[in-house]
Amino acid sequence: MTVSHHPLLDEFPQLREQLHERKLADRHVARLAEDYENLDKRIVRVENGIEALPDAALEDLKKQRLQLKDQLYALLTAPTGA
Repeated sequence: MTVSHHPLLDEFPQLREQLHERKLADRHVARLAEDYENLDKRIVRVENGIEALPDAALEDLKKQRLQLKDQLYALLTAPTGA
C-alpha cells in the first residue's frame, strides 16, 4: 500500500488564498510551510519503504508535522494585525 503526500493546500483548502498570500508576505510562514512540506515528504518516503527509520523516530516526525500544521493554521486564521 502506497502512502500519499499531505500537501498543505489539501489540508487547508479553505485557506488556499491566505496561505499563498502569507507565504509571499511573511518569511516565517513561508519557512514553516516549507518545513511542513519537507517533513511530510520524508514521512511518505519512510512509510513507503524508500527510507528506513525506526518506528519511534517516525512517530516523532509525525508529531513535528502536526505541530507545524497547528502553527500554520493558527497563523492563517488569526485576526489581521494579530
